[in-house]
Order: sequence, then C-alpha cells, then structure tokens
Amino acid sequence: MQTRHFEFWPKLSKSITFPETPLIDNLTVSAARYPNHEAIYYYGQTITYRQLMKEVESLAGYLQQNLGVANGEKVLLFMQNSPQFVIGYYAILRAGAVVVPINPMLKTNELEFYVKDCGIENGIIGQELVEQVQPLVDSTSLQNLVIASYSDYKGEDFDEMLPAEVAAPRASFDHPHFFLWEDAIQAGARPGNQNSNADDLAVLPYTSGTTGLPKGCMHTNRTVQANTVGAYHWSRSTTHSKSLMTLPLFHVTGMVHSMHMPIFSGSTMVIMTRWNRETARRLIKEQRCTHWVTISTMLIDFLANPDVKAEDLTSLLGISGGGAAFPKAVGEKLYQLTGLEFAEGYGLSETIAQTHFNPPERPKMQCLGIPSFDVDSRIIDPVTNEEVRTDEIGEIVVNGPQVMVGYYNREDENEASFIELEGKSFFRTGDIGRVDEEGYFFIVDRVKRMINASGYNVWPTEVESYLYDHHAVKQACVVGIPDPRKGENIKAFVILNEEFEGEITEEEIIEWSKQHMAAYKYPRVVEFKKEFPTTNSGKILWRKLQEEEKEKVEGTNKS
Repeated sequence: MQTRHFEFWPKLSKSITFPETPLIDNLTVSAARYPNHEAIYYYGQTITYRQLMKEVESLAGYLQQNLGVANGEKVLLFMQNSPQFVIGYYAILRAGAVVVPINPMLKTNELEFYVKDCGIENGIIGQELVEQVQPLVDSTSLQNLVIASYSDYKGEDFDEMLPAEVAAPRASFDHPHFFLWEDAIQAGARPGNQNSNADDLAVLPYTSGTTGLPKGCMHTNRTVQANTVGAYHWSRSTTHSKSLMTLPLFHVTGMVHSMHMPIFSGSTMVIMTRWNRETARRLIKEQRCTHWVTISTMLIDFLANPDVKAEDLTSLLGISGGGAAFPKAVGEKLYQLTGLEFAEGYGLSETIAQTHFNPPERPKMQCLGIPSFDVDSRIIDPVTNEEVRTDEIGEIVVNGPQVMVGYYNREDENEASFIELEGKSFFRTGDIGRVDEEGYFFIVDRVKRMINASGYNVWPTEVESYLYDHHAVKQACVVGIPDPRKGENIKAFVILNEEFEGEITEEEIIEWSKQHMAAYKYPRVVEFKKEFPTTNSGKILWRKLQEEEKEKVEGTNKS
C-alpha cells in the first residue's frame, strides 16, 4: 500500500471505524436526536426528521402488511428525485428488504430486464412512470405498485419554476394492484421489529450497461456505511449543513452524498427533481446551501448562466464531484466567483461511489485525487498483473471497505473482476490510469475505449483534456471511427461556448490541435454539436456517438 499521499491528507484521521449497524439506524438516530430539525426542503415545503421517520415507518408497515414484502426481497424504486424517493428507500430498508433503484428514464422493454433479473414482485414508482411500468404487471413477476405524486409534497413558492412532474396533480388509477402513496402513508400500518444486520444486502445499484448487459452490484449495509461515513468526515458536514441535491438518487454518487450522508449527519437535503440552472442558483442563494456534490457537465451549465453572481454563492463551503473532465477555464471562473476549487473524486457503482477524493485544501485539476479512508489503490499492468512504477500507465485496482460483495447472479464475472495481491482482494475497475510522485491518481481512459490509430494507442480522455484548453471549447467528446487505412481514426465532437458559435470552424480546431498534440494523437475530424447524448447522471454517452459513426460508414459502404 502506497502512503506518500498521506503528506497531503486533510487534518483528519487517516482511518475510520465504520458502524456495524444497518443504514436505517442512521435515520432512526437522527430523528431521535433532531426531531424538529429540517430534513428536507422541496420546492417551498419543509419536512422535519420527525415527519420523515414517521412516514418511513408507515410505508414500511404498509409494504409488510398489505403487500407482503419479506426480509431480503428485492423491491423496485423507480422515480425522480423527491421526498418520496428518500422515504421509499428507507421504508424498503425498514421493511428488511433490498432497494433496487432504477433510472427513471428507462422504457418498458429496458425496465423488463431488471424486473426479471431480480424477480421483483413489488415496486414504488412515480405516477408519471405508470405507463412504462404497467405492461410489466401483466407479463412479469411484478405484481403490486405504490404510486407517488410529487405534487403532494411541494410548497407554494416555486409554482412558476416547477418541473412538469412536480406540478402535475395527483392522478387516480383503476387497477386492483395499484395503490396510491397517500393511502399507504395514511393506513397507519406498523412495521415489525427491525432485524437487519451489517452484512445483509441493502441496495442493488446496476452498472450502466455501456459494455454489455447491466450488472447488479450487491452492497450490504456495511459497504454503504463505509462511504456514507467517509463522505461525512471528508466534507466536514454538521447538522446545519445544507446539501443541494441535483444528482439523480438512483445513481450511487447522489445516493451517498446527497441522501445518506445528510441523513447520517442530521442535516438538510435541498431536493431538485429536475436539473435547472436557474432553480439551482435560487436554491443556493435562498436556502444558503453549504455543500454541492455534482458533475462537471452540470457545473459547466450552471456557470454559463449569466445571472449567477458571486453574492449568490457565498454560503457554499464545498463543491465536489466527478464525471467528465472539468475544463481549466471553468475551474478558474468557479474560483473567481466562490474562492472554491472543484474537488474531483472517483468511484464506481461497484464501490458505492468514492474510492478517491481530492483533498479540499490541495486539489489537482482533472485528477481523481488520493485514496479515501482505508482504501488501498494501485496501478497494475492489466496483462501481467504486476504493479507498475510511478507515472506509468496501467489498470486502477482498489481494495477497501466500500467494495461490493459481488455482482448479482454473475458468478463468472465475479471471478474475472477481482484479483489477489499480497493476500488482499482488489476490484479491477477497468479504468486505465497512473499515479504521480505525490500519490495522486489520474485517469487515462477506459480499457475498452482506447483508439488504435496506425498501431498507436490513443486515449480519448487525454485528447479531450487538451481540447478543453482551447478558449472556444465548452465540451468535447472524442471517439474512434472506422478508417480503411489506419484501422481507426480520431474524431472530436465539440460543443462551442455560445459566443464562438459561427465564429470558428472545425478546420480551425483541427489546426489548433495539430499544434498542441502529437501527430498520431490529434483529431483528424471535428464535428460541432449543440448537445451530447448523456446518461441520467450526466455522463456523456461516447459509445452512442461512436456507434452512430460506425453506422454511417456501414451505410456508405452498402450504397
């Protein structure tokens, strides 16, 4: 285990003793300690910890008594960010069941895979998603749905800025196995004794499935507690902290940093159902938000808002996150406005968010950071499995208390996903990176994203990083495209800053790239875009862009 990063460790203990209690206990304790403290702020409405706990208990009792939810059963949670997501998540835990949080952007045929993979019988969903889910009630194991209306929890102060899903009034449904959220909460059912333990499964987040079928990552109360408590200490949260929730809660980063961590600390979640940069500005200013864990694409959009002023952001104590590379120029603008540097981090669904953090007092740009509490991370040669030297490129592997216990129903992949080094089990991330002389980790790219151009290995993330140095480039995504002579060629999709649209050409970007990158590395083709396809968590779907290019080439060849 390399320890040279300890020189730059914040003024915190380098190791943590993690709770050996289930996640539901975090809410139980905070509700007992701070019953009248604000747990949730949602578009003008406040929910206290007492009310949050009461509704979790009521819904858990309903799940057990009315729907027959049993210990260890997997329950679908399919909705947007909302108070009901938080209540539903913790109610499933309180009922002794396992949360299966699924991206609410999925269509019926996509959702069917998850229902069948987990044998799901019961679900909690948003009412706007009934049309997507209803066909599965007749064709799969799915039987019962508790259906929530977000408008039940909104206040009156945001009517002109509400997302459509939040503004929509409560609907009614004529189906014997569809149950309204409000009726479930008001039924007054009481759950049985809480008997979960640290090693019981708590949540089954799925990988994005960009390379093959999605895989469920089995996380126990213990693995989730590790990152919940780690995030709490690293962020220096207090009961008076307010976390702006913009990342989707079905995704592990939003789940841990914007929900579990505030509940553990007894602080406030300021919830947004849909991303809107002006709403985010207003909430930070008016609610005095202190913490914001986000992704670079959201932050880039936020700072492009001409109405954002330094005085709007004075309450912020920390802005952190990950996702795509964060442009240097945008980082400088953020620092000028707030005096804060964007502290990037790194993690995976398999590690329930972070394994690496940037020290808040000494972050590095476009850097994963240093290994988190009790994490041993190394760079190995992906073929020989030997650890490589400082600044040499290899695969990032991690050992730590937050690593999943395995993929659900994927024994063959479990065997290939772990490696033993010096008697310790390490998860193979599939990410290519390096570690510098100070112990900071940098990502180079995904193993499967590498472009082979005339025998040279080109890492798209590195090319994107260079492109972000161009003053006109707002966002960039680089992919390999078929080339009959080279095998693959390098293409850059670019979104320009608004003031440069129509003022700069693709050829100028290529010529600039030629001056700033090695001959084998610079993009030979550039295409301007207005927007990129992204996941619901904001990551750019580079594979979709690449597949579209291959289809173009195949179509040309056929004609």
